[in-house]
Amino acid sequence: DHLGEDWNKNTGGNTDCGEPVSAIGNGVITYAEDAGPGWGNVVIIEHTLPSGEKVESLYGHLLEILVKSGEVTKRQLIGKVGNANGRYLCHLHLEIRTSDCPMWNRPGGGYSSESNGWVDPSNFIDSHR
Repeated sequence: DHLGEDWNKNTGGNTDCGEPVSAIGNGVITYAEDAGPGWGNVVIIEHTLPSGEKVESLYGHLLEILVKSGEVTKRQLIGKVGNANGRYLCHLHLEIRTSDCPMWNRPGGGYSSESNGWVDPSNFIDSHR
């Protein structure tokens, strides 16, 4: 199973290379670096929900990271859509992880038969607006 969603423009291909990537909500950056060949540049942000529950958002394959540490706010520009250093067509790989995620605060494999700790990004964002 794919543990996140791949977001790109309807125009497809590399038409979204360099497009802005924004934080889905207020949080603290816990990871911002090149995570290697399958990932390229990755930013992970830890968010605290009103209930006190912690979740994190992962933004993968970035062309450029625009924030390295500290707090971010909802809609703050954090990076640019990329291609994992030329490995894929440009797109954003987005994951939402719950605190029981075995890959908390670090990139994982992106795919796994075990998806406990990951939730559907679009559904999560829609239900927490």
